[in-house]
Amino acid sequence: MIVAGTFKGKTIAVFGLGRSGITAALSLQEGGANVLAWDDNENSCQAAKKAGVNVKDLAKADWGAIDELVLSPGVPHKFPKPHWSAQKAIEANVPIICDIEIFAREVAARAPERRPTVIAITGTNGKSTTTSLIGHVLNAAGRDAQVGGNIGRGVLDLDDMHSNAYYVLELSSYQLERTFSLKANAAIFLNLTSDHIERHGDMAGYEKAKCRIFNNQTKGDAAIIGVDHPKGKAACSRLLAKNNRRVLPISGRRSLGRGVCVVKGKLYSLMEKKCNMVADLGMALALDGEHNWQNAAAAFAAVRAVGLPEAAISKGLLSFPGLEHRLETIGLAGHVRYINDSKATNAEAAAQALKAYDNIFWIAGGQAKEGGIDSLAPHFGNISKAYLIGEAGPRFYKTLHTSKVEAKISGTLNMAILCATRDALASKAPNPVVLLSPACASFDQFENFEVRGDAFRKLSQGIIDLYRREENNASIAKGAA
Repeated sequence: MIVAGTFKGKTIAVFGLGRSGITAALSLQEGGANVLAWDDNENSCQAAKKAGVNVKDLAKADWGAIDELVLSPGVPHKFPKPHWSAQKAIEANVPIICDIEIFAREVAARAPERRPTVIAITGTNGKSTTTSLIGHVLNAAGRDAQVGGNIGRGVLDLDDMHSNAYYVLELSSYQLERTFSLKANAAIFLNLTSDHIERHGDMAGYEKAKCRIFNNQTKGDAAIIGVDHPKGKAACSRLLAKNNRRVLPISGRRSLGRGVCVVKGKLYSLMEKKCNMVADLGMALALDGEHNWQNAAAAFAAVRAVGLPEAAISKGLLSFPGLEHRLETIGLAGHVRYINDSKATNAEAAAQALKAYDNIFWIAGGQAKEGGIDSLAPHFGNISKAYLIGEAGPRFYKTLHTSKVEAKISGTLNMAILCATRDALASKAPNPVVLLSPACASFDQFENFEVRGDAFRKLSQGIIDLYRREENNASIAKGAA
């Protein structure tokens, strides 16, 4: 755990006692702060007490005596309306921060030669893959890389700092809007599409929160920006005009005059004086599709900017095993490949999967987001047939039928995968793919996207195992004859 010594002697309120909230409270207590922690959920309060947190009802607290409020990222302080704890803080002029801000102050408090290297990643899509990829590359090269933030471990739960450590942090817009002191040695802005608008008020508010990742950078730091979308191009132009840090544009689909790009699966670095072909991503274990090529370009730019050699980076990129629920290959039943992309909870994320494969037997649906799947029309040509589940089934069926894409309302994931398997095995298409990429939230039928992806993996693996047993039995019977 990272101990928050910079808050010694202060009275700090902590609201939201999930995993990261409990860790933040313990970190502050260990560093000498007077902590008042609370949650609206009684079970969460009890769990915090059991962990040793000083639990006090913040509704009854003297907010005039509180120095700062550490508010869980999932709890709003502005839109759609402030949570009651945030409202009390606002009325008492108490600053509202999050655990990332605590971490940032601990880094800044150290002498420059004792500070760790910080790589921060944000974006609407791809940030978890990019964060994990960077951690893998660094660890594979023998570096001490701590990965956390909005993925895996909370930032204050990571191992304590030392000058040779690398902290690789996935940051959400919810975290960034309450972070003021972070200075990333390499900051990555992958992309920006419409999401979380209710939390930030409008698209401009969402973009402003994401761009905070570049705050406090100076000439020795790298700003890495995906330029495959208009918002990224605009952000890149703004930072280049400021000329106060190293700006590295990245692309997963076209050549660039500077930065890092991938063209037809080949990764090229233009960070030095000449253009180098660094890696053939077609040989990578788990980097299918242009979106993953952009993730790889971002990862390369970040770790190269902080000093890792090209050869070590290339080796790490190619050996990356991928993430669960993000274009995760489950296996093969005959010539049919099963892909779990349950993390694709919006159309923009699902588009990446539809672009990555041909001859797709597509399982989609759940709780639809605004716009449905209309934006996916340019990729419908890759779909052999769609199998629709959940609340969005009838709506998606109309969209696909209008576009002359064969579709079936399957209702449940179990029925969808059985029907998709039958049709894929019967098809004469080369390399058919049964793809779960829902373009929807999961909450109508599953607790979260992980549970949905786990169900798909279990069903797929059962089919794969059955197919292999039948193949073996047929081979044995043929040999006996």
